[in-house]
Amino acid sequence: MVGSNFKIGDEVEVTSPIHNMRGTLFQAKIIGKSRDKTKLKVEYNKVKAKIDGNLGRRKRHQQRNEVEEEVDVALIRPLPPQESKYCCFKLGDVVDAFFCGGGWEGVITDVMKDSTFGVYFRFAKEKFEFESEELRLHREWVKGSWLPPLQQGDDSTTEEPKPWMKEDFVQGTQVEICTDEDGFQGAWFAANIVKVMGKDKFLIRYKSIKTDDGKEFLTEEVDAQHIRPCPPQTVVVESFSLNEEVDAFYNDGWWEGVIRKVLRGPRYRVYFKGTKDELLFEHSDLRPRQDWIDRTWVMASQALKH
Repeated sequence: MVGSNFKIGDEVEVTSPIHNMRGTLFQAKIIGKSRDKTKLKVEYNKVKAKIDGNLGRRKRHQQRNEVEEEVDVALIRPLPPQESKYCCFKLGDVVDAFFCGGGWEGVITDVMKDSTFGVYFRFAKEKFEFESEELRLHREWVKGSWLPPLQQGDDSTTEEPKPWMKEDFVQGTQVEICTDEDGFQGAWFAANIVKVMGKDKFLIRYKSIKTDDGKEFLTEEVDAQHIRPCPPQTVVVESFSLNEEVDAFYNDGWWEGVIRKVLRGPRYRVYFKGTKDELLFEHSDLRPRQDWIDRTWVMASQALKH
């Protein structure tokens, strides 16, 4: 019987068969079998749905925050065990790096201070930097065993996976804040957390917005829906493309926009849906847009297009 080692409800990892996402593992849940019973039906979270939406693979009938897919059993494996510790990586280690909603296979080529590592991805021919919490040793699931084999002290039981991305909003944390105010939709402003007011409430102080009298930086209370960590600076872009989604630094904040025209310089004309404005920007005033979804950073329009 197809998928006899898996049952409905199992949490698993699925290898992507897409060429430009080769070596990627996404967490999913088994929800059934295909009609001909040759494949298993899995349900991804909204991070995977966002990436598939960017790649044009998502079906119209699928819900906004999840995506279902029928996949070959050969592409499915159990969740790997939790590592017993971090900061034990060395040059040449093959690792999975948590990036754009999935675990991407790469090789450690640099070991830096503060438990930071340079990871080279063969499929993209690029190197990005990651903290140890965003990495794990790469293992293959072969005939019911993990290769390389587990070391003594590793947890061989399947627990609920711990998120690799950090989201500890404590006093002093640098964050970005959005607002529902008219004229400010799609804008994110840098701030520091002054005090944690409760589970979903924070007192923050902006780093660029001042009070009406201009004497000090504005302090206000915000809820968890309007706060996110500062985006990682792991993505370096030499140029942006037409219709690419970006953040543009304007009026002391980062505004979500779309490249409408590519000019020499390089310079760009950027359209802002929230305000319906179109403005001119230098390349240095733009950054790739990233969305914070399910405690994970996902590229908005460049989901690893390599």
